[in-house]
Amino acid sequence: MISRDVDPRLLRGFVAVAEELHFSRAAARLYVAQQALSRDVRRLEETLGAALFTRTTRAVELTADGQRLLPLAHKVLAAHTELAAAFAEPGPLLVDLNSDGPSSARSVLDRARALAPGCELMARFESGLTHAAAEIAAGRLDVSFGYAHGLEPAPRARLAHTLVRYEPLAVLLPDGHPLAALDRVPLAALAGETVYAGAGNPRTLEWTRLARELFAGRGIAPAPPAPVAVGKEEFGRVMAKTRTPVLVTVDFTDLPGCAKRPLVAPVPLSPLSMVWRKGLRHPGLDALLRAAAELAAERGWLEVPAGSLLPAALTGGPDAG
Repeated sequence: MISRDVDPRLLRGFVAVAEELHFSRAAARLYVAQQALSRDVRRLEETLGAALFTRTTRAVELTADGQRLLPLAHKVLAAHTELAAAFAEPGPLLVDLNSDGPSSARSVLDRARALAPGCELMARFESGLTHAAAEIAAGRLDVSFGYAHGLEPAPRARLAHTLVRYEPLAVLLPDGHPLAALDRVPLAALAGETVYAGAGNPRTLEWTRLARELFAGRGIAPAPPAPVAVGKEEFGRVMAKTRTPVLVTVDFTDLPGCAKRPLVAPVPLSPLSMVWRKGLRHPGLDALLRAAAELAAERGWLEVPAGSLLPAALTGGPDAG
């Protein structure tokens, strides 16, 4: 019978030796002196009343009792870590807004900060949900926004996501383009045009897929790959040089020398989702989810107007995946 509670530190030392089968390597792994580790193992053996290792000048091996203890020690240490994490002060939550300008994602973040002023919600601005999904899976990012249904199945399966808004699409036109004279641009008016939608950018594959589906059968040609412009000034410079229309959302940043016109007849919608790593728990995430729900209710973000156009992934069309 165990005479007293087992110190988790003793179990950590035991697990390190059991996995390394070498006291020196285990001590180095734990950043402790070998003598201190040996003392902790003896103390654990005394507490349990069992020999856990056989030691010779050449080898360290687990005894039968040691083999029996190892999976139990793993469970106890995992529970100890979970307990500590549950009551630890939450760290910053890193949220990718895709662009440093007005957007639905920015509105959600601003509302979440107001709802949870004690949380540190850090924003970054790197375009592309395909890239962000990989960053989230690797633990380098917590939350992002984009067309989640346009991701490949494997990365999408690793994410939790909720629909935030059906965003109307628009076209960004260089000044002087004939369609810039219109207040709204019918989709049919883009027939014969070449429109840029991120082709060749590996970070925004989901956006390019959405555009190709929209362009198909309408006589709209996807513009070929081009150097990726980062920042408002650089984007405007490239736009002025190439004079190629660009597919954007209605909230896209206004640029000098360009005219942004909503697309109509029908109104194409881009489903904007908030995505995060499955299993993530953080009060900042709770605030973001509440903020998204409030804004959707207040602004009608999840209403689908009559005569609008959704991608096949949401309607069950032939290209749904």
